[in-house]
Amino acid sequence: MGRRSLASLAALAAVVLIAGVVQVPAAGQTASSATTGAKAWTPPRTADGKPDLQGIWSDNTLTPFERPKSLGAKEFYTDQEVVELAKRVREGRPGEEIEGAQLGAANPQAVRYDLELYGFDRTKLRYTSKRTSLIVGPEGVIPPMLPQARERNAARAAKNKGHEFDSHEQRSLSERCILMGQEAIPMTPGANEGNLLQIVQGPGYVTLLHEIDHSTRVIPTDGRPHLPQSIRQWQGDSVGRWEGNTLVVDTTNFTNMTAFRGSSENLHLVERFTRASDDTMIYQFTVEDPATWARPWTAEIPWTKTKGPVYEYACHEGNTMITTILRGARVEEEAALKKGK
Repeated sequence: MGRRSLASLAALAAVVLIAGVVQVPAAGQTASSATTGAKAWTPPRTADGKPDLQGIWSDNTLTPFERPKSLGAKEFYTDQEVVELAKRVREGRPGEEIEGAQLGAANPQAVRYDLELYGFDRTKLRYTSKRTSLIVGPEGVIPPMLPQARERNAARAAKNKGHEFDSHEQRSLSERCILMGQEAIPMTPGANEGNLLQIVQGPGYVTLLHEIDHSTRVIPTDGRPHLPQSIRQWQGDSVGRWEGNTLVVDTTNFTNMTAFRGSSENLHLVERFTRASDDTMIYQFTVEDPATWARPWTAEIPWTKTKGPVYEYACHEGNTMITTILRGARVEEEAALKKGK
């Protein structure tokens, strides 16, 4: 679909930087112990005494979101396995898997374009932890969806079936450049482009500036309550608080159309940002939605600091993609009508 801009250069810088930086928790560590493992390191403070999370960060990683079935309950690779996996990727032969290891966000995407044409060399990517999946815990996968949630999502899909090209409202938010995957919360790694996120802090606020779609998220940390439940937003209502060296962001008030992996408007998201070293941030989120899953589930993604800069992201030039798609649909309809006559 050709969403290219100068963001390519910044994303490439992040990829190259990650090549030399790998933060790996010891085998057997839990999510919390991986977050607090660097006990000797003291995070810097801002002028108002809060932990300084500022900088430009990248979430590029080879770790898949869910654990391959062949790995069973194996949560962590050994040191030797990580070395061998990284070597295979570096040598351009990731297809030779170790116990089902996968490339996560670095997997090729046939529906897009050849990323290597734009300088995104997958052999430069690394595993940023020893985890076999970004989802933590023995299962390493999203819990099964509840029957009522499957029915809800099936009904939504059935309602839209045959009407996918009626108007712009039937197209996805990412296709309309309203809310791209990497800026939607919770934040998950994308396909090696626009992965940069800049954090800026001030008294009572933390601001996240995404390179992709130049989205800005302002999180208050002044103790204010959530908005009334009657006010719903695509990205919900986020309020932050500090717990030691960790920024905890609580988000509610999603809409019934947000549907993160099939969720409902009851989605409750808790994000945790902990700076583990000068160049590493641990981003962890817990998803809870009793209308969709029987229990909460958690994912952890190490971020790597980069010099940036964060460039403008143009999504698709002139935003002509939607009009082109809909125009094509009208042409097909007219052709079918003529053929029927």
